Amino acid sequence: MTTGGSTALVRRPNGSARATLLELLFDVVFVAALAMVSKLIAEREPWTDAGPVLLTLAAIWWTWSVTSTTTEFYDPDQRPIQAILMVAMVGSVGMAAALPMLSVGHAMVFAIAYTTTHVVRGVVLVITLHRQQHRAAMERATRFLFWFVVSGVFWIAGALTGSPNWGLWTVAIAIDLVSAAVRYPTPVLGQVPLEQYDRTTEHLGERYQQFIILALGDIILVPILEVSQMDLDRLRLSALLCAFATMLLLWQIYVFQAGKLLKAGADTRKASRVAPYTHLVMLTGVIGTAASFDLVAARPTGTTPARWLVLIIGGPILFVLGRVLFTWMVTAVVPWRRLVWQLLPLLVLPWAGGWPPLSVAGIVALGLAGHILTPGHTPETTPGLRLWRPGE
Repeated sequence: MTTGGSTALVRRPNGSARATLLELLFDVVFVAALAMVSKLIAEREPWTDAGPVLLTLAAIWWTWSVTSTTTEFYDPDQRPIQAILMVAMVGSVGMAAALPMLSVGHAMVFAIAYTTTHVVRGVVLVITLHRQQHRAAMERATRFLFWFVVSGVFWIAGALTGSPNWGLWTVAIAIDLVSAAVRYPTPVLGQVPLEQYDRTTEHLGERYQQFIILALGDIILVPILEVSQMDLDRLRLSALLCAFATMLLLWQIYVFQAGKLLKAGADTRKASRVAPYTHLVMLTGVIGTAASFDLVAARPTGTTPARWLVLIIGGPILFVLGRVLFTWMVTAVVPWRRLVWQLLPLLVLPWAGGWPPLSVAGIVALGLAGHILTPGHTPETTPGLRLWRPGE
């Protein structure tokens, strides 16, 4: 099936901005992998285990982000792009399945799943675009492929012993993130031209919005999976309600507050380049929040350990900071009056360790509610790019 009878791989400027059903299925598969990351963070007691989990989170997110950029520049109804999406879904399943047992022989499964996803995408694009004689698009795909082959060497080398070599894997993910930030400078071809970022359409904004909203669902899904194995008493039910309220509050902050950016004075180029990094910060906040409610739902009473405090308070704050950072980088506007509400859980931090985890989560939710209810810049006065279209 093709769009409008066209066989051209490159997306037409007037093409539909709506995500295809296969793209939505692609999102669901990745959100399931993120739920696994939340469970791992909740279960890892030593602080030293947090870094490796966050590294794998960055790899999963980067796979989604780059693949979604692919469907922004190329028609997702074309067979080669559908094949790329399917390969990415298989890769995400492989990464998620390997996560719980990386240290006992499954590191190579994760490395191959990650590397194969990116290399196959590049090969398919280069071959197809070469056949269609679309030189500019082929060169862009070649740049991406070159750098993922380079990082792939470190991913595979870091898994040769069966357990991850976290030093090599850190180099690998750094190559992926930094090469994108500097526009994939490649021998002979040079960097991706800046004007190619100007052709970003509303489709990419819709993709980011849909994924973050689906990911927010993990905040209630993860604790439900935990509580389903226990007696659902009054306090655990209260913890689930608090998780639900927190999920809704973060959703409103993302969609209706910091997310309302207008077309006037739009800087599409900047938004498309900073969105992957700022949304990684937000996604880390979502994962931390989901992990915190996994713990709170299991034991809502008693004292709150320091590691729990970091997750309960730090997760939502990290999400808000990521959202504010994105708005500031695109519009140069910072909602200080709203942001000050995030000081509330920090002010009680010296005493929160002696409080029940459910009470600490309630204080955090109160701070999020204050963030939403405090007047700030309205959509009519906030300049910048409207990547998202809430309420439409």
